[in-house]
Amino acid sequence: MSTHDHNDVVVHADGETTPARFENPGLHEHTPRQADVDPRVTKRVERQVLALFTASIIGTIVVVWAYFALPPGETASSMRTSNIVLGVGLAVCLLGIGIGGNYFIKVLMSNREYTEERHAQRSSDETREVAVQMLQDGAQDSGLTRRKALVGAGVTALALFPLSILVPLLGNVGSDWNVRKFKHTMWKKGMRLHTDPTNRPIRAADVTIGDVWHVIPEGLEELEHGKLDEKAKAVVLLVRLDPRDLRSDQSPEGETWSHDGIVAYSKICTHVGCPVALYEQQTHHLLCPCHQSTFDVADGCKVVFGPAKRPLPQLPITVDDEGYLVAQSDFTEPIGPTFWERATK
Repeated sequence: MSTHDHNDVVVHADGETTPARFENPGLHEHTPRQADVDPRVTKRVERQVLALFTASIIGTIVVVWAYFALPPGETASSMRTSNIVLGVGLAVCLLGIGIGGNYFIKVLMSNREYTEERHAQRSSDETREVAVQMLQDGAQDSGLTRRKALVGAGVTALALFPLSILVPLLGNVGSDWNVRKFKHTMWKKGMRLHTDPTNRPIRAADVTIGDVWHVIPEGLEELEHGKLDEKAKAVVLLVRLDPRDLRSDQSPEGETWSHDGIVAYSKICTHVGCPVALYEQQTHHLLCPCHQSTFDVADGCKVVFGPAKRPLPQLPITVDDEGYLVAQSDFTEPIGPTFWERATK
């Protein structure tokens, strides 16, 4: 409980007093910036902002040009070149607008504070005239009317920027959006496991406990079209453990999917599709370097840590009459990250 006394203070129940009202401290004293007092600094900043907006315009032009002139193609080098040019162009486009606009606002536009007493919602005609004049004065104070080159460059950069997104987006209209192709790979029954990148068949007797082999399907090099796409889906990591350490190497139907401690799992992380290839022999853990999802090779590559939600799909393997490792079938579930159609059937 509190009461007011004649000195316009509040007296609390515990005897403490506080002022009932506080004096308005007013606005802080304005400290002029260097650009406010030195015309040379102002001109230098104007040139810098103009250069940033111009860089943004050039970045947008580069993105549009690269989209048509540098298609990804079928080779790793062409994909890398296309992605680098598109990425750098888009970065310059966005950074030019962001840094240039921020620099313009903080250095060139007025930073004075203004206050206005609250009044009735419907102002008088005289007040409205004053408000319009204040807006005009504010525009004049901001320098927008005097810096037409900067305004033109900024508006042009903002107007062209959407092209860096719309051109690739509209260019992909009608493209192949069939996600069923991700449900199956080129692995099939009896297909031998080959080393990556030397492309040699793998004999089971050559794989010792603790070994880790990077594997591709037999016949991959013979493909004329789509070789990179098929490899991206079908890459496998082969590991040999002591059979006594395996806690899970069977299908849900009870079929054995390993051979004498040798297991094969998809290298494509079920989080966002990064290559999983860091194996720790002591714990039998497999680590994805992108976001640290960790899988237990000894227990069906189940997730033990990280953002991944599904185990790595296992490739059922066995040996043929010559002792070479072969696939029993394709993966029985889709590889890689989750998409909107997960079922394999």
